[in-house]
Amino acid sequence: MNHVLLIQILQLRLLFMNYASVMFIKTKICISIRGSVDQHDNVKALLKAIDEQFEISAKALASTLIMKLSSLRLTSVKGVHGHIMQMREIAAQLKKLEVEMFESLLVHYILNTLPQQYGPFKIFRNTHKDKWSINELLTMCIQEEGRLIMELGESAFTATQEKNKNQAKQKGKVKIPPKTDTKKESKCFFCKKKGHMKKDCVKFQKWLKKKGNPISFIIYESNIIDINDNT
Repeated sequence: MNHVLLIQILQLRLLFMNYASVMFIKTKICISIRGSVDQHDNVKALLKAIDEQFEISAKALASTLIMKLSSLRLTSVKGVHGHIMQMREIAAQLKKLEVEMFESLLVHYILNTLPQQYGPFKIFRNTHKDKWSINELLTMCIQEEGRLIMELGESAFTATQEKNKNQAKQKGKVKIPPKTDTKKESKCFFCKKKGHMKKDCVKFQKWLKKKGNPISFIIYESNIIDINDNT
């Protein structure tokens, strides 16, 4: 009788310990996966379900990291240190998920994500016989970044100087206004009509004949000068 009672007590203790363990585990697991394992009341089954869930999550995380790594690109000359460190960190996370990327492959991959300004640097790397580690690549890229920044700064300074010179030349030039046609249409001062001069005016000729003075005349634009016949 005592033996049966002892067994019952042990069973109750096991049930209590199982229940307490299940409740403790459920309070500690991530909310995002709690719903998929909430139906398990046995510690062993619960732990197995959690392992399976984490395995699925690990695969999804690995896919996300690979996509992120493949989409990274350095779009400017500056920031090469942070760019390489970010790609290095993603590679380390993939290694923890048993998706390992060899260092030599990562070096080539990082070089392919650099912008076109690093073209000569890439050619130098491809023609170099020795293999570079990530640390060596990082050091060389930082040096190349400094050289490119200085080169771009000098180019910008030269371009600014040329622009200022051109502006000064433009200011020094005096614009000559285009010549306007100042020729005016002829106008008769006798009849006040345009298109002919006073000496050619028909009305003026008639007026002289009607006047009947035996004089010779010289006609200018503005007046008539009488001259005697004896002169």
